[in-house]
Amino acid sequence: MTAPVATQTAPAHAGVVVASRRTSRQPWFVLVPAIAAAVVAIAPVWYLLDRAVARGWGEVIDELWRARTRDLLLRSVGLALAVTVLSVAVGCIAAWLVVRSDLPGRRTLGVVFALPLAIPSYLAAFAWVSWRPELAGFDGATLVLTSVSYPFVYLPVVAALRHLDPAQEEVARSLGRRRLDVALRLTFRQVRPAVSAGALLVALYVLSDFGAVAAMRYEVFTWVIYGAYRAGFNPSRAAILASMLVLVALVLVVLEARARGRATQARLGSGAARHATPVRLGRAAVPAWGFAALVVGVAIVFPIVRVIQWVLTFESTDVDWADVAAALGNTVVLALLAAVATILLALPVGVLAARFRSRTSVAIERTTYVAHALPGIVVAISLVFIGVRVLRPVYQETPLLVLGYVVLFLPLAVGSVRSSIEQSSVRVEEMARSLGSRPLAVLWRVTVPLALPGIAAGAALVMLSTMKELPVTLILRPTETTTLATELWRHTSVSDYANAGPYALALVLFAAIPTAVLSVVSTGRTKESARG
Repeated sequence: MTAPVATQTAPAHAGVVVASRRTSRQPWFVLVPAIAAAVVAIAPVWYLLDRAVARGWGEVIDELWRARTRDLLLRSVGLALAVTVLSVAVGCIAAWLVVRSDLPGRRTLGVVFALPLAIPSYLAAFAWVSWRPELAGFDGATLVLTSVSYPFVYLPVVAALRHLDPAQEEVARSLGRRRLDVALRLTFRQVRPAVSAGALLVALYVLSDFGAVAAMRYEVFTWVIYGAYRAGFNPSRAAILASMLVLVALVLVVLEARARGRATQARLGSGAARHATPVRLGRAAVPAWGFAALVVGVAIVFPIVRVIQWVLTFESTDVDWADVAAALGNTVVLALLAAVATILLALPVGVLAARFRSRTSVAIERTTYVAHALPGIVVAISLVFIGVRVLRPVYQETPLLVLGYVVLFLPLAVGSVRSSIEQSSVRVEEMARSLGSRPLAVLWRVTVPLALPGIAAGAALVMLSTMKELPVTLILRPTETTTLATELWRHTSVSDYANAGPYALALVLFAAIPTAVLSVVSTGRTKESARG
């Protein structure tokens, strides 16, 4: 199709998108399910408010003004800030090497750089702290969380860079601008929405992480909240602290929207965007490979080597491989159920945000991000509260566990679905309506098929996250149900690394499958949109 004169970027996790004309008229078959998804996403807030004010507002104010609370806030925000900055730096450099440089083997690196998503944060943390106990603390937590979360920035930036038309950069270079100046003032501005969206996911992930900070013995909100819930003597304090995380998450969402700005991407000429000519690294190829080796070594090679050492070094292992197979089967089934349920709820939100932009759609979309900053323990306890009061028939059953996964990972699917819909041309949908198709038929026959790559990417990301999720699984799983994550935690928490090894290897290997799919689909999606 003929390219538009100008295209507007959006906060999509796949990067820069083609502009589409939007209407404020929101069809009921999209709006109603989207509102339902928002209600599901903020379900934990009901519990938090109930418990937080159980002892009165005076208790809330006293807790918020304590020096201990201030210290926890500073430590949590400081850790999130450090990890986000490092993840942005690592993710952007890795994306540039894969997309814009002539580094040998960059296609393979394109997939390898995404594989740390398959490493659970608690597994990486145990790998490092079992090797060097002195790493425990802020430095160790920063290292581990950066190594497992930078792909949240890397993947959308890769997609954005692949989508950019190099014509503008070539014009700027022809006018005498230096390459670094062009990269900072032109290229970065165009991929800024992808960077900010990825940074938001990293920050929310760090705020909600429990496994890494617990293994590294670094006290932040999640660890203290977990301790308060586990002790059971002061659930109100835990709820108040969790509410603080909700407020921080809302602030981050607003800041991300402002950082994203209104960056635009102008196209010169017509037709499909050309691929940029790879930059010759020359002597810089050696430090570039050094950077790649350092990132891959820290994020992937070291944890896997440590797991293999656990299995080979300790002789007192009596692993029952039937138990490993059963845990693997349960993990895969739960991941599939969570992916299907999450995509079904994310689809109307993504359609509403991409095609029917309004204050309502913005509020619904942002609501889905709230629970993503909550620790899994808070989401799990809140669903226990809701299950006992409202959903008694499914209490301690698989549906309630799947609901917990949906609450946690809905933002991941919404971002992927929305970006894919925005990258598809609205003209195809308008043409279908002009031929007599009803809006609902256009949605299922045109919009959804065009967005299938993004839907697949979102499903893969949800499956991956579900396979690694720990607190929700521990609390909401049906009795006698085991997963790779729960068995891995059971053994590592008592330093039984030998018996934890097989579960860790199985989790990493099978989690690598949706990770590779996510990387390949994201790359293919941007290529298709560029050709479109």
